[in-house]
Order: sequence, then structure tokens, then C-alpha cells
Amino acid sequence: MGIDPGTARTGYGVVQRDGNALKLIDFGCLETLATSSPAERLLSIHRGVLHLIELHRPEMVGVERLFFNRNVRTAFAVGQARGVVLLAAATHALPVLEYGPHEVKIAVTGYGRADKSQVQRMVQTLLGMVELPRPDDAADALAVAICLAHGLRPAAA
Repeated sequence: MGIDPGTARTGYGVVQRDGNALKLIDFGCLETLATSSPAERLLSIHRGVLHLIELHRPEMVGVERLFFNRNVRTAFAVGQARGVVLLAAATHALPVLEYGPHEVKIAVTGYGRADKSQVQRMVQTLLGMVELPRPDDAADALAVAICLAHGLRPAAA
């Protein structure tokens, strides 16, 4: 299971590896209400991830590592969302591997500076999807799941 954490929208993607082939199991987003308090949003994400873990029984979880940009408030909120995702995985004693955006892009497209549309198209191709995976958060989570399924070990932070 791959997770792209965020407080408004947390993307998730579940893939299964069968030899060298990957099979799409599920993907989407857990969305929270903008009118909810920060604590309610985090609780909603936590409950949603717990539900997905219980539903799909993944062997491990891949989470996109926090990328700091200029917006500290956004980075802090994403860090909180990551925390509840990590807590949900720990609740089920699941190993967690963390990947930086650059690592995910290299693993999926072969190019560390690939744009969102390139990542979406490669995820679509690798998983044999008829349509592009949308929204971006779900496509990013599937890309993380692909990294995890291929047994890629994240680079040291």
C-alpha cells in the first residue's frame, strides 16, 4: 500500500506483485472537510487508513517523505497527516518505507524531475489502467506503491 499524505486529501494506492507483474487492487483519496477542525481531520485520516489496512491487509506501507517547500504551514500540516498514517501502520505492526518525491519519480519514470502528468502516464502504463489515475494524490500514492512493490529501498534521508 502506498500513501501520499495530506490533510485535505490523502491519496492511497494498493497494488499486488505477482512475479514481475503488478496488479492494481484499489486507489483513491481520503478527503476531509475544510470546515472540520485540524484534530477532526487527522482523526478522519487515521480512521480511513485503518479501514484500508483492515480491508486490504497489505504486507507493508510506503509513505511519501515530506518535501519542504516555502510554505511552512503546509509542510507542518502534511507532517501531521504523515504522523497519523505512520500510527495506523504501527497499530497493525506493518513495516513502513519512506520515499522522497525524487526517488518515486526515478522508480516510476526513470527521471527524477518528471512532472505530474509523466508520473500519471507511467503509473497508468505499469498498472494497465484504461484511464489516467486521478486525482494527482491517488496517482502519487500508486507511484509509491509501485516503488514498494518493486522492493526499492529508500535512500538515506
